[in-house]
Amino acid sequence: MNSIESKLMTFGELESLSWPISQIGEAMRAVARHCGLSMRDGEVSNPPAEVQLDQPIALAALNEWVETAADFLGFEVEAVEAPYAEVEKLARGAAPALLLLPGCGILAMVKSGARCATVIAPDLKSHSAAASTICSILRRPHEVNVEGEVERLLIEARTPKRRLARARAAILRERLGRRQVSGGWLLRTPPGASLRRQLGETGLLRSSVSLLGLRLVHYALLLAAWRLLALGALNGQFNHAWMTAWALLLLTAVPFHLSAEWAQGRFAVEAGALLKRRLLFGALRLQPEEIRHMGAGQILGKIAESAAIESLALSGGFVALSALIELAMAVVILAVGGGGWSQVVLLLSCVAMTIFVARVYYRRRLDWTETREGMTNDLVERMVGHRTRLAQESREHWHEGEDRAVETYLAKSQAMDRASAAQTIAPRVWMAAGLCGLAATFAPGGVATTAMAVSVGGLLLGYSGMRKLATSLSSMLGAAIAWKRIAGIFNAAAREQNGGSPDFAAASGAGSYAQSAILVEAHDLTFRYRDHGEPALRGCGLRIRDGDRLLLEGESGGGKSTLASLLTGLRKPESGLLLLGGLDHQTIGAAGWRKRVVSAPQFHENHVLTGTFAFNLLMGRAWPPNEKDMAEAEEVCRALGLGDLLERMPAGLAQMVGETGWQLSHGERSRLFMARALLQRADLVILDESFGALDPATLRRCLQTTLDRARTLMVIAHP
Repeated sequence: MNSIESKLMTFGELESLSWPISQIGEAMRAVARHCGLSMRDGEVSNPPAEVQLDQPIALAALNEWVETAADFLGFEVEAVEAPYAEVEKLARGAAPALLLLPGCGILAMVKSGARCATVIAPDLKSHSAAASTICSILRRPHEVNVEGEVERLLIEARTPKRRLARARAAILRERLGRRQVSGGWLLRTPPGASLRRQLGETGLLRSSVSLLGLRLVHYALLLAAWRLLALGALNGQFNHAWMTAWALLLLTAVPFHLSAEWAQGRFAVEAGALLKRRLLFGALRLQPEEIRHMGAGQILGKIAESAAIESLALSGGFVALSALIELAMAVVILAVGGGGWSQVVLLLSCVAMTIFVARVYYRRRLDWTETREGMTNDLVERMVGHRTRLAQESREHWHEGEDRAVETYLAKSQAMDRASAAQTIAPRVWMAAGLCGLAATFAPGGVATTAMAVSVGGLLLGYSGMRKLATSLSSMLGAAIAWKRIAGIFNAAAREQNGGSPDFAAASGAGSYAQSAILVEAHDLTFRYRDHGEPALRGCGLRIRDGDRLLLEGESGGGKSTLASLLTGLRKPESGLLLLGGLDHQTIGAAGWRKRVVSAPQFHENHVLTGTFAFNLLMGRAWPPNEKDMAEAEEVCRALGLGDLLERMPAGLAQMVGETGWQLSHGERSRLFMARALLQRADLVILDESFGALDPATLRRCLQTTLDRARTLMVIAHP
């Protein structure tokens, strides 16, 4: 940036620093460049200047364009809003962000604090703005309608002038506290970015360096304290002054130890959050075929390993850091002690033995883990298919192979335990061998008493480091095995996904149907599930106009559901052309396509997640929902005949459902899936055999509701 103005901006001056809507793309680039967010090369076309942000449709289109443009440029944005009472938190902790100032434009914020924030003006200069001024601009549209009433109330109450400002703020906070204030967009590094980039931008690399420095200083102070104590005792100078100096050194080490523990805890929390965010993002990037071949037990195993890797890796890494510091110091101490370099060679030999035993332990633990996961998968699959097993399998065959599997598991467990026990031998071997090596120092003409004391200290420090090394290797090898199980999910987060064109009309869908009444057009679509296999679809073509109501019938295995997955963008055709509103998937983007075409898949591919009934209904929309969303969800449910269910559930829409909550019948689940699809307000709704579990009266009611609420509808059914 060319210059930095230190004085705080006034209300009017801050408005002059905002970017117009027609330059929001340049504002986004300026913030990303200033904050070091990596950007891809490419130009984005800005929204038109006449966008009316007071209209919900236009604001939603702008929000979608911002998300598409950010994805195109290589970073992530999150639309945020805050209650009136919490606007200060937004203004003081949002950066880097684009704040939407009502009637003013966009405020490009690159840094925020308790008192002031740094913003980038359209001339690319940096300015400091008061956080209170930013809050005032954000709140101003909500205060206009009530400020006259508040002023009259303050006059009638004869409020002293010195208390007017505080009284006015308190009354407005009480009146408008829950009203939502549109904040803008937060700019963040995407979870799929390189791990090194995320570690650097989150400050974890700096935290690790500071943690290492704190540990080194702590150990250095401890060694200095004990060296001082030893010199005083061996030289006959053990008096009050020496004791005071020793105590001061120990006390000085305490703050460094506490700081190191605090830094270690903070690093563990932030690194764990980064790992979980990446794994969740990767799980959402997995393709359907990558999940379908896994059983419930295998999925459960991956969940368990993802939970274990965080604790194993972090705990093992911290202990390994302490072990390496202690071993390095032990090498230096032993080299200057009575045993000399022979003691150093012996210590390094014991370290090598520990690493060799750890390799054996790794192979055996990996073998044991695979056996355990196989048994877990079999057990879960048997539990899931218990009813089928009762009906189709003879009782005498229920437990065939279980004894053999348990025996194999027990044998591998014992082999792993022997390798684990062998790891604990190395520190004891070092202690015994080190003491034998020091025996020569006791002979007449041996080394000096001071050198002998130094060697004993190095021996004990090496023993402590060896024990920590053995412990850390066990945890880190467990983490390495867990990593092999979840590496695919972790790496899936980095997959490139089509983010769509940064053109405003294409990204927001504006004008897509004004040019043509054709909503979906497909030509010569071909798709196969396996390479060189028989195509599930060959030469398929169709045309769906805006407002059409289609019934797609066919025999089982005829490709109806496959076509639905292509239309929803869940799968991509091997060849052919598929257009939505005249635009292809590459132009609209994966997220934009999913917003315009939604489906309620077949029952075995649809799920009720553990959560509230409202969450399962509105998971395709913004979360948490507002009052209008909840009211619309209840209206759709009652229209589909779920009113009795809502009245039976004690908490209504807030009732927990799913595997551990309220149990829904087959028909209730089907209507929940229909309501979920309808509530997404998509241009095309596809219902794949959604009416099969309904009685005739309920079917007619649900069909009429669907016809009334779906803009364009395709129903898939058997003939």
